[in-house]
Amino acid sequence: MSLQVGDQAPDFKLFSSDKKEVNLSDFRGKNVVVLFFPMAFTGVCSAELCQMRDDIATYSKLNSDILGISVDSLFTLGKFKAEQNLPFPLLSDFNKETSQAFGAYYETFVFGMNGVSKRSAFVVDKYGIIQYAEVLESARDLPNFEAVKATLERL
Repeated sequence: MSLQVGDQAPDFKLFSSDKKEVNLSDFRGKNVVVLFFPMAFTGVCSAELCQMRDDIATYSKLNSDILGISVDSLFTLGKFKAEQNLPFPLLSDFNKETSQAFGAYYETFVFGMNGVSKRSAFVVDKYGIIQYAEVLESARDLPNFEAVKATLERL
């Protein structure tokens, strides 16, 4: 089951592509856009994260940070971040616990792969409460970034 607006966001401790430990609770006092994506180096994931990259100034003005999360290794995410020039942390949920905690998890995915993050967008406010939650069933779809921005504008 996915988390809903008004739920406390589960705290997590994940390693970033630059080998630093990142906790969601480290961002208390700021709004955070948490994006789960299925796999680095795929077309839709690249388009999604590059759209966030290209609009980073808007998110900064809205006092928000961005965190991208997938089950890829931190080494794969490091290459992906460098290749796409992404200015925000990519976190490895290699053990799949955070994706499951957020309800953003495919038990089965394409090509017989099991246990992949569902493309999802969450806005977590400065108190750790979820203010926007969108978990997409189709990995081909992109989150509604206008709704994400509208949520941030209200906070």
